[in-house]
Amino acid sequence: MTRALVWISESSWHACVDLARELLEPDAEVTLLHVAAGDAERIAEGGPLTERLGRHRRPPPPPRPPIRELGEEEARALLATARERLGRDARTLSLHGRVERLVVQTAAGADLLVLARDGHPKLGPGSLGQRSRFVVDHAPCAVLLVWPEDPPALETIHWPRHLR
Repeated sequence: MTRALVWISESSWHACVDLARELLEPDAEVTLLHVAAGDAERIAEGGPLTERLGRHRRPPPPPRPPIRELGEEEARALLATARERLGRDARTLSLHGRVERLVVQTAAGADLLVLARDGHPKLGPGSLGQRSRFVVDHAPCAVLLVWPEDPPALETIHWPRHLR
């Protein structure tokens, strides 16, 4: 039985789930994974990390639900929607921290990792963002790389002059 990990992100989850639904055998064990970046709350709340981004410390914001709780609610809702779209039983896993490292660590128990391109919408290495590039380069299992929308045309390849 295949163990598949489907990395869910807000911008491209549809493509990953649709392809997993289409290609995975019915008895595959599927885990839908969402990872929230660990530094998002500190940036949003004006914590120490913002000083490194050139911002000055400011007074604390008025009381409101903690950003992490809001993010966890959104992640749960996204994973539930993805599981429903998948149309089969699937485990959901929501993590928080260094995105690329957590995806690679979680993929250690999988036979297949499904993820979407998250860079420029053209053919070539720029179609992978920094995090997805790290995951593709370090994944300890087979990787299925998905275009979040229709693949770009061949004309989007930047050919070096000597190959034109």
